[in-house]
Amino acid sequence: MSTAAPDLFPHHSEARLREARDHLAAVDAALKRADAAVPPLAWRKRPGGFAGLVKMVVEQQVSVASAAAIWRRVEDGLGEISPARVLHHSEDELKTFGLSRPKARYARAIAEAAASGAVNFDGLIHLQDDEAVARLTALKGVGRWTAETYLMFCEGRLDVFPAGDVALQEAVRVADLAEARLSEKALYERAEAWRPYRGVAAHLLWAYYGRLKRGEIAPPAL
Repeated sequence: MSTAAPDLFPHHSEARLREARDHLAAVDAALKRADAAVPPLAWRKRPGGFAGLVKMVVEQQVSVASAAAIWRRVEDGLGEISPARVLHHSEDELKTFGLSRPKARYARAIAEAAASGAVNFDGLIHLQDDEAVARLTALKGVGRWTAETYLMFCEGRLDVFPAGDVALQEAVRVADLAEARLSEKALYERAEAWRPYRGVAAHLLWAYYGRLKRGEIAPPAL
């Protein structure tokens, strides 16, 4: 388990991100290829807290457009995204806002944890990365990928890496000039060499993958 204080700050400067990218390019040839193909990038930041985590759960396994439409219905239906407002509604009522039965159940479970004090979103920033992941994944409906992306996007943690993300796995495969993707376990192991900037590596690889998908760059040749 990590013992160093988590690297948190809300405004990731261009100079800091450049420093991190230089470090990553020096320690991994695949990241060096990605770095050469990606212009300066901004840190993806989104609101956190109870509403932020519930929104991430709502967005799981649906398209971006569908997630946005469902979230608008949830906001309209609840009026306020808070534990009290969620708990005021039954699972069946939450389903009328567009949530599936499992996601309605997860929203209520997260609300119950927040209302009871089992999870303190404001207090997460005082936990080490591994401890914060464990605290979030203890919540019903919150897997490791959701916990890691929450900590990266909502708290700005620089050294969190969601190795279960298929886009990241594919980006590494292309940059490695490999035929097969690394498994989640293998990619976690690979990313150990990227500390303390694994979150920057994720942003870099997502940007690289996006440019490949949009046809803005060609895959590297053998």
